[in-house]
Amino acid sequence: MKTVAVLGGGPAGSFAAERLASAGLRVSIFDEKLAWEKPCGGGLTYKAYKEYPFLIDNDTPKRLVHQTTLAAPKAGEVKMDLAHPLVIYSRMDLNQMLLERAGRAGAALEKTRVQGIERAGRGWRIKTQSGIAEADFCIIATGARNPLREVGTEWSAKDTMSALGYYVPASQECIDIQFLENLEGYIWVFPRCGHLSVGICGKGEPAQVLRARLEQYMDERGIVWKGSRFYSHMLPSLETSGWRQNRVSGDGWLAVGDAGGLVDPITGEGLYYAMRSGDLASRVVVDDAHGIAEKAAAYRAMVAREFALDLEFAATLAKRVFLGKFMFNTVPARMIHFMRRSPRFRELMQDLFAGTQPYLTLRKRLLKNLNGTLQEVLMNFFLNRVIPESSRASL
Repeated sequence: MKTVAVLGGGPAGSFAAERLASAGLRVSIFDEKLAWEKPCGGGLTYKAYKEYPFLIDNDTPKRLVHQTTLAAPKAGEVKMDLAHPLVIYSRMDLNQMLLERAGRAGAALEKTRVQGIERAGRGWRIKTQSGIAEADFCIIATGARNPLREVGTEWSAKDTMSALGYYVPASQECIDIQFLENLEGYIWVFPRCGHLSVGICGKGEPAQVLRARLEQYMDERGIVWKGSRFYSHMLPSLETSGWRQNRVSGDGWLAVGDAGGLVDPITGEGLYYAMRSGDLASRVVVDDAHGIAEKAAAYRAMVAREFALDLEFAATLAKRVFLGKFMFNTVPARMIHFMRRSPRFRELMQDLFAGTQPYLTLRKRLLKNLNGTLQEVLMNFFLNRVIPESSRASL
């Protein structure tokens, strides 16, 4: 294998391209926008920058945020100091940094739209606005709105969530997370360099309804949104059945990031999974122990082992977390109550924000540490209602 075409220049594609080019392959990134802005918060967890230290150790503008506030109806709010800060970028700045790293490693950047791909012998013919390119292998990094329906994940409307928001010319020191009644999703306020990213993500409601919820929240908080830049985007949020049928690889191609559906169904966080899947894909492509026909299975197994089984289990939790009830109140409200009263629960939430606590072992971890106080007896009951047993928990 000599040439790899990376279709998409977001975090997943650009990081895969950097790794492939660094290994000596001839790599081209095809993307009609290259670096562009998105409504998502742009936060990188401790798990991400611990794995890839350059994500925090660089000169690109960023914010290190050390505190978050969580709030829910009928529960008020609770503040939490983060043991490990969230690193928050403008998505434009983050994407530009990753593309520049790929370019320095030797990847060619082609600012053009990919219009289609087709097999050419054992390789690929890529049709773009600029002409025809050929490659031995393809990395599919075309994002959630992947136009190449024959490659990448397949989903129905129920396997997606809407993310939309405003960029407000204001500043604050902490992250705000607001849960809402009867919504599988939440509102966020993320401080970035020079502005706030104030947005909402959710499933099961039209985008215009989500936007109305967000604007009502901003009005109540005194956040001026009129005249601010508005963005909207679709995110993968696979149901359990979607994860079990997820198409992340095939003959001569591997899908990374949003194009592979690799997004946390609870938090909507996708940056770590974009970076990690790009890294894993590059390893599989470079590894000569796997022939081209074997690379699809090797990548599927690696992604499942690293995080896909965990995200599949998260899909079974999502509706319970956002829409479930416990003792005459919502699950988010009870979570806030436990955060106020239980040091163990706060420690768990710390690790969830850091990205270091897998969903598959949530239940086991908490039950192991409960010591029989009334508060923890209630928490035990809570866990039995919210977190189901999983036969995959031992994997």
